[in-house]
Formats: sequence, C-alpha cells, structure tokens
Amino acid sequence: MSGTCKYSCDTATHTLQWINAIIDFLRPYAFLIHSHVVNFFKDRQWEAVDKEWMDCLRKDPVENLLLIPSGVVQDHWPVSLKDFVLNLRSLVFPREPADLHMSLPGMHMVSVNSVLAQGMNMKKKHEVEVLSAIVSSIADSVRAHTIVDVGAGQGYLAQVLSFQYQHSVIAIDACSHHGRVTDARAERIKKHYAAQMRKSKAFLECKEAKAVVSIGCCYNLLSEEGADNIETHCGFPMSSGVKSAVFPLGKSSRDLACQSAERWRSLEKDDGLHNFELHSFRAAFQLVLSKYYPEVMETSPSIGRQGKALRRRQQRKVEAPLHHKEVACPHFHPNQKGSFPNIDPNEPETDETSRLATDKDALLNGISSCESTRCVGPKSVDKYKHFEKFTRSGLCRLGLKPLERINFHEIWKEAEPFTELIGPYWSLRAALGPLLETFLLLDRLLFLQEQGHSVEVMMLPIFDPEVSPRNVAIIARKNLPQI
Repeated sequence: MSGTCKYSCDTATHTLQWINAIIDFLRPYAFLIHSHVVNFFKDRQWEAVDKEWMDCLRKDPVENLLLIPSGVVQDHWPVSLKDFVLNLRSLVFPREPADLHMSLPGMHMVSVNSVLAQGMNMKKKHEVEVLSAIVSSIADSVRAHTIVDVGAGQGYLAQVLSFQYQHSVIAIDACSHHGRVTDARAERIKKHYAAQMRKSKAFLECKEAKAVVSIGCCYNLLSEEGADNIETHCGFPMSSGVKSAVFPLGKSSRDLACQSAERWRSLEKDDGLHNFELHSFRAAFQLVLSKYYPEVMETSPSIGRQGKALRRRQQRKVEAPLHHKEVACPHFHPNQKGSFPNIDPNEPETDETSRLATDKDALLNGISSCESTRCVGPKSVDKYKHFEKFTRSGLCRLGLKPLERINFHEIWKEAEPFTELIGPYWSLRAALGPLLETFLLLDRLLFLQEQGHSVEVMMLPIFDPEVSPRNVAIIARKNLPQI
C-alpha cells in the first residue's frame, strides 16, 4: 500500500499549490530534514521522533524499513505513522517513466552502437540513449543550430549527439581532465564517423538560446540564498513563489534530496543491515571526536566518502574474495589545509549511501560483511571490535594519533543500546528525500512558468528510476514569433 500523487503542475498556480502543500507538510518535521545521522548518538536524535513510531519500527524487520521511502506501510503500524508515510508519498512527483513518444511526438530513439558506447556502464548508456533522443528532438523542433552540453563530463552525451544525430555540439565542463578524456574519445570515434564535434572549456552565455533540457543532480552542491556564499545568483530558490514562502533548506536537507526510494527498495536484507551498522559506527565515532577531540569538531573533519573512483574500486573488491589485511595509515598532518581525505562528517547523504557502503569498508580494515551481518549477526563483543577498528582507522585518516586515554569500550557501551534505532530513524529521514527533491524540481519548474506565455515548459520522468534515480527532466522551449 503506498500513497499516490494527487497534485498537478500544469500551470504556475497548480505548481505553487503543490509547493505550499510540501512546505506545510515539512514544517513539523524540520528536526528530521535538518539533522544528520552522524550526530545520532551525540544529539540523541531518536528522542525527537514520536516514541510510538520508534517503539514499533525498532521491532520491524529490515525489509520493512527499506520500503518506507517507497511509501509502503504495514498493517500493524500506528495510524499516525501510516498517515505520515502515505501523505508524504502523495506529495512526491511520480517517477515512473513517461510515455515519451506521446509527450514528444516525432522523437526517434536509437540504440548507442558499440563504438560510441565505449567506456559507458549500463546506467550511463541508458541515460545517454534516452537523453540524446530527447535533446535531438527538441533541437530539431526549435531549429537550433548548435547544442550546448553544460556539465558535459567526459563527453558521452555530446559525442552521441554529434556523431550519431549529426548536431553541432559545444561540450562545456569545469574539469580540464574531462576535456582531455573527451578529446581522446573523439579522436578514436572519428575513425568511424565523418562528423566533427566542437568543444569549449568556458561557459557560453547565449541570449539566443531557444530551448533547455535540464536533469537535476548533486543537490548537495547547490548554492542557496542566505547561506554563507559570495555568489550573486543562487541555485535555490529560483522562483518568486518559493522565495516568498521563506522556507530555507540548508545543506543537510539538500544532501537528503539525493536519496532514492528505488535504491532503498532494491537493497537486499543483508546489505541494508550492513548499511545501518556502518551508520552506527560512524555516529559512535562522532562521540569519540566530540569527547576527545573537540577542537577537530570545530573544523568539520571529513572521514567518509572517498569519491567515485574509490567506491568503484571497493565495489570490485567486494565482488572478489576479501582478504583480511590491515590498511596502512596515510600520513596526514591535521593542520595542513587540504590534507583530509574527502569524507565529510556532514557528508552528502546521496543515494550511494543507501547502498552497501563499500567505500567505508576500507575503514573497517578488511572486515567482511559476512563477519558482520551476512551470517546470523555479530555478537556484541564483535561489533565492539569492529567499532574500535573503524575508529582507529578514522582517526588515522584525519591525521590524529589515538590518545591513550580514549576509552573505546565506554563509548561503544554508551551507544550500543540505541543502535537498533538508527535503522528506523534513517529510514524515516530517507523517506523525506524524494519529497525534498520534488520541492527543488518544482521550484525550477515554477521559475520557468512564472515567465508567462513566452516559455512552454514540462517536467517529465525520462529514465528508468531503478537504473537512474535522478530521472526527472525539465524541458522548456521559448515561444518565438513565427517568421
């Protein structure tokens, strides 16, 4: 049983009504969207949640918890909890892929051949095939002479649009490495095509732009009005309607918007258990920092995500037999700027963290998931040992020498009675992720709708959400005078 969206975004009025309904729903749950799970034990976050909810959910199997972000409720739940989940889900923009041929008449989608698909994984190939067909269709409909791919990455989409659909393309990306990779791929592809692709490393401001196709992602990097930044133009809020509502999100909420209900639903039981356990280790590690390294807490130390490259390496290691091998301590100087690895205690809670958090396995010094949760489950003493290893490795990564006076056992003893609550709490927070993303998307949609009849705009889910969670495209065309 799950909620069904009952709102429309056909007009600016409808969109604003939907936005206001979301804001009204979110206000009582500000404690959930503005919190961060790393502070779960330190701030005793479970106490802010309805006790009846937590008493119920702490007894539920992990399979039920993983379905909460998808709007699935259980018969034995309190009525108020059912209402929370179902009402929340009814406000989320639907993610089932739209009938693109109906929405975009004349669109023709073709498979990306093996030459152009080199280097693409399944997710990227799916996205490029769908998005290139849509962009090509829109470009043809407005008779655009050039397509500008902003944030082109390694040029996959731009090259398909150029070589396969025969468009003139300018690929723009802030990373010079991506530009070099794009060039190298283009040279290899040119052997099979006569077409050319132009690129630029600087942003192109074109007042003659006729249409835009935008896919939201990386909300954790979004600039927000009122935050500590020097930017003149912020990415949120964009619309006058949301600005007048005065509902700031903050970094934790924008991080949370990256959560994917589909990814949570696809997790196996053991992966979900392992994920919750890793969150409990990280939250207990925060107690260590708070008690023994208060000066480090003030600098927002980072110890979690290692970036896509490390995550991919760890995923490959998980697929192969794991070797129990101690990880050498990197030599970081805690006061040296830029010396910390990219692991933020306020780390973006993207959809990757809802999978088996393989990038954190390195912090467990080779502990296999079978030792922790894939079997019957570790004994208390085993979890303590894993927590101590996690903590020592985390301190090492921060360039901190473990103090002799640290009482790891005391810290774990303080946290352990409440570890069973972290799964229910994290699941309730994750359920708000798709709603926060809907809020951000509707703000962008409303901004375009506020331009009046000069712009024709639609918002469509275009990818399979199981493959690509960020699947909503905002498509806008200027209504130019006929010549």
